[in-house]
Amino acid sequence: MLFAIFWLLGELIHLMILAIIANAVLSILLGFGVVNYRSRFVYSLMDFLTRVTNPVLNPIRSFLPLFGNVDLSPLVAILVLQALQFVLSDVYGRLVMAGLGF
Repeated sequence: MLFAIFWLLGELIHLMILAIIANAVLSILLGFGVVNYRSRFVYSLMDFLTRVTNPVLNPIRSFLPLFGNVDLSPLVAILVLQALQFVLSDVYGRLVMAGLGF
């Protein structure tokens, strides 16, 4: 049961990282005009990714200084989420070594 909880948390963090990367790539493609924003699929995809990633990115944007038109909040969010994954795996490893992992 404990393994399943830590596995699920790790997968959710991984999916959030993938969503942040997809959102950043899609916004770059929209910015350069490679993808048409008026397309229904692109609009739906961008709306979904924005709604999923904004709860993670907005708190970072509130304290991160502005660097012109470059948004560094996805990079910081990915680094923080990766660190959280490492902490979760370390906690699970220590629980297993203590005999509590089942």
